[in-house]
Amino acid sequence: MTAPSTSPPILPPSVPLPGSLSGSLPGPTPAGSIPGAAPVVELVDVTRSFPGPPEVQALKAVNLRVNAGDYLSIVGPSGSGKSTMLNLLGLLDRPSVGEYYLDGASTALLDEPQRAAVRGSKIGFVFQAFHLLPHRPVLDNVMLATLYSGVPRREREERARAALERVHLSHRTNFLPGILSGGERQRVAVARAVVASPELLLADEPTGNLDKTTSGEVMDLFEELHADGLTLIIITHDLAVADRAQRTVRISDGRLTEVTHAR
Repeated sequence: MTAPSTSPPILPPSVPLPGSLSGSLPGPTPAGSIPGAAPVVELVDVTRSFPGPPEVQALKAVNLRVNAGDYLSIVGPSGSGKSTMLNLLGLLDRPSVGEYYLDGASTALLDEPQRAAVRGSKIGFVFQAFHLLPHRPVLDNVMLATLYSGVPRREREERARAALERVHLSHRTNFLPGILSGGERQRVAVARAVVASPELLLADEPTGNLDKTTSGEVMDLFEELHADGLTLIIITHDLAVADRAQRTVRISDGRLTEVTHAR
């Protein structure tokens, strides 16, 4: 009799990723996680190269594991490989070498429609520039995210209103983004990112366009979401933002090193 394969599964297009909770590695195990279960994110010997001449290796043999409920910051200067890392984690790009497992499932053989379906249902994105539609009110901006995430039509408005309530903006539903403050626009972007109840939230320089006070308010919001159980990865060049995370990895010249927090 042939022994069953122990290889991680290949994710089919419309089946939820296996394992919504994951266990230890490295650092403290999040409360409520299942020891020994698959990480939410696992990069194994990932290299991302861009053709030359000369060839450029933006990421070099990267290994990273992120548990369910982790709060991780990835910090590094411009040109260090942060954007390439974000694109890989968000299934916007593919490794040249190595493997990316999401909830224990290999993403290697997913075609583009399948990758888009996983992004819509499993991953939320928050960007520095907000990326809101200027001529659509706040509620519409959040509801639009439900079109790509499989949320039934009858639930979309209710889910969008609940997401805006969660980021303390229920009083701004009919406003256009242009008359909101920078902090309020970022809160709308966060509501849009979480409206489909993703398992993983990726934030790319989320405080880059905000002043110090507003940055602190947005980071407080992220920490509220993390306390509710969301797995959070923040990519930043700001050490003050990075230091708020439970774990930090530094990226330099395409290589990752874990940073020990002085707590």
